[in-house]
Amino acid sequence: MKEQILIVEDQFVEAEDLRLLLEKAGYGVTGIARSVPLALEMIREKRPDFVLLDIFLKGKQTGIDLARLLAADHIPFVYLSANSNEEILNAAKQTNPYGFIVKPYREKDLLVTLEIARYRRLHSVEAKYQKESELRNFLKSIINSTGAWPQKLLAVASALQSYIPFDFLVAGFDNLREPAFKGMCFLRIGFDEYQMIGAQELSMITGKSREELITLQAGSAPEQQAAYYDQEAFKDMCRQPSLRQLFADTFQLRSNLEMPMSILDRRSFSFCLYSRRPDAYSTEQVELFERIQYSLIQAIEHLLDREVVKKAALQPATPMATEGSLVEDGFDGIVGKSHLLLHVFDHIKQAAPSDTSVLILGESGTGKEMIANCLHNLSARKGNPFIKLNCAALPATLIESELFGHEKGAFTGAHERRIGKFERADTGTIFLDEIGEMPMELQVKLLRVLQEREIERVGGKDTIKVDVRFIAATNKNLEKEVAEGRFRLDLYYRLNVFPINLPALRDRREDIPALAYHFMKQYSQKAGKKISGLSEQVLLKMMAYNWPGNIRELEHLVERSVLLAKASVIEDILLPTVAKRDEAAAADGATLKTIVENERDYILSVLRKCQGRIWGPGAAAEILNINPSTLKSKMKKLGIRKEYLK
Repeated sequence: MKEQILIVEDQFVEAEDLRLLLEKAGYGVTGIARSVPLALEMIREKRPDFVLLDIFLKGKQTGIDLARLLAADHIPFVYLSANSNEEILNAAKQTNPYGFIVKPYREKDLLVTLEIARYRRLHSVEAKYQKESELRNFLKSIINSTGAWPQKLLAVASALQSYIPFDFLVAGFDNLREPAFKGMCFLRIGFDEYQMIGAQELSMITGKSREELITLQAGSAPEQQAAYYDQEAFKDMCRQPSLRQLFADTFQLRSNLEMPMSILDRRSFSFCLYSRRPDAYSTEQVELFERIQYSLIQAIEHLLDREVVKKAALQPATPMATEGSLVEDGFDGIVGKSHLLLHVFDHIKQAAPSDTSVLILGESGTGKEMIANCLHNLSARKGNPFIKLNCAALPATLIESELFGHEKGAFTGAHERRIGKFERADTGTIFLDEIGEMPMELQVKLLRVLQEREIERVGGKDTIKVDVRFIAATNKNLEKEVAEGRFRLDLYYRLNVFPINLPALRDRREDIPALAYHFMKQYSQKAGKKISGLSEQVLLKMMAYNWPGNIRELEHLVERSVLLAKASVIEDILLPTVAKRDEAAAADGATLKTIVENERDYILSVLRKCQGRIWGPGAAAEILNINPSTLKSKMKKLGIRKEYLK
């Protein structure tokens, strides 16, 4: 017999119909509950493998209230509902259901949804334990690897990034007073690139003496067990002077995960992870830490072996990339290092290896198609077909034929058989851009394909099996579209398995100079011009503008400026008249990089690409179109040293 299922449905006829369908398909039914209290009582008596759950039930508590309890108890559930209210949908989505069935439904819809839920549950559990096993094995390998203490600790930090994302990590800052203090901080400055900061470097960055740092440490009450703090709780924790407050103010941090450990001679050695996002951490990461804590303690204890530490010379705080960076291999053409973009990279890395459906959300011009390209190129389907269709670019009457193909004579003008996008994408990936524009009648057919992995050509009778990885994108608020009856709720849930939200350009302003230089170089080469830079006035204008058209608008304006440029430096850019930042954006100005910092970053990136070469053909001075001696002076002025180029 298959899984045991509890039905929570207050309509007697519908509940009995569900029971008959499930038992006919070989499932066991532990019972039928018509309210939340009755369901909880039945769960205590016999724990089900799955729960089929209606959202609206008799009594004060709804199915969503029960779903929260089920999620906390790790019992998977699938919603049943005919309601598509936006508020209800938002609340339901927060509970992370394993599926959603819209009433009325076919028997096949119910059974296929349950099969998908079974698959997701099985593979999510397997994937979780596989990842934890990989992390434990990696921690063991670090113990036997060569290298100094900072490099090994960096390897541990980089390994944690894949499981518990952070923008800033503090390791071992528990005992600043001790002569053998070996604490380090790691500031994320790229996808797999970190700046190492010791106590001395932290003093230089913050302007605090070591004694002041020790005093601030005394104001940081040590945690006794793993805990996380989201935006409001983190703000409250940082109200008193402490190292946490110093880190938060210096690096613009908004949430925190504390991971205390007891190591050699019962000394404390904590890992404190910080994020610039307000809701980066949850109980899931706390539970993960508790499961890998023993392996992490073993690794740190071995790394702190006195002989190893004695031989390990501390390195200066320089940007270092760990081995195996995917920035160049998989993210070609995506420019920027803002924490919001790095968070997108993390999601791509997590989603790409699986066949999970991905929904890319973001305003027009944010680069959704490029993200879809990365997902395909980093997947096992790379080298197989990658088929794209823009749902907004075709009339509704043609989308069905484009997707599913048609037989000869299926309609007027169908003079021959046509293979559709799904068939062409077999064994590969299909990308449907602007999925929110798809007509309702086609949404039903698309849902069938996602569930059953088979299609029928227009005018055909045979079903054709297809093996495709599905990626969709939209600039619309699909939850609002569902609430207003323009998008199917069950299709939304099938698409929204792994959402990736792309930030608007105005929310990642620190990436604007790098993007502008990228497009400047691209279009100056295309136009056969030698343009080496952008004036400070142009960069200031760009940083002040709100970019409603996002990256696409920036690209077009830079292309135009390149064509209009009369010298080697772009001195002006013709922005639309609404070029003033609003007050909210201006309030964020303190977190933006200065023009000097952006110039330093650009020169560094060019030098790294040239492997540090300043003189000669193809060297940095030639690319920058400046005299080598001028470049050397700039490097000295900006504090760019040889070790920064590694």
